[in-house]
Amino acid sequence: MTELAALELGDPPAAWERLGFAVREDRCRIGAAELKLTGAGGGISGWTLRRDGEGPASPPPRHLNGAIKIDHVVLTTPDLEATFADLEGIGLELRRVREAGEGRRQGFFRIGETLLEVVGPAGETTAFWGLTIVVEDLDAVAQRLGEDIGSIRDAVQSGRRIATLRPSAGLAVPLAFMSKRIQ
Repeated sequence: MTELAALELGDPPAAWERLGFAVREDRCRIGAAELKLTGAGGGISGWTLRRDGEGPASPPPRHLNGAIKIDHVVLTTPDLEATFADLEGIGLELRRVREAGEGRRQGFFRIGETLLEVVGPAGETTAFWGLTIVVEDLDAVAQRLGEDIGSIRDAVQSGRRIATLRPSAGLAVPLAFMSKRIQ
């Protein structure tokens, strides 16, 4: 299986540290994936995939905000079918497609512990848009971040809740925090 190894983000490391992430130099590992924080500005500029079994040998660090893993990464595209074909061409399997409203559809690919959510038609070019992080205690994250996070609401995924980071938090990357799946 192919899994997400890394995402490259234009945010500065200090912005992620302020949100309670354990950052070492310009790196932040969340679950099996590493965030490379360039400070160059802009959102998600790239990704690295790896074959299952080639992952990190050590456990991920403990984050003050209780981050466990990246739940999903959103990719927007003006041509959904072409993007699906490109992703399938690199060995990813389209798991599901659903209507998303406003003439858009979403397709889902599993990349290890993370989902790749492809949305289209949207935008003029195919580009990463944002990501959602699973945390141990969403209420604690909301309390910690105060006005920098929106209200907690029910997520699309049954039994889970989500809250979106506001622009006042200082990230260029759209980010949401999500509760763990209730067993």
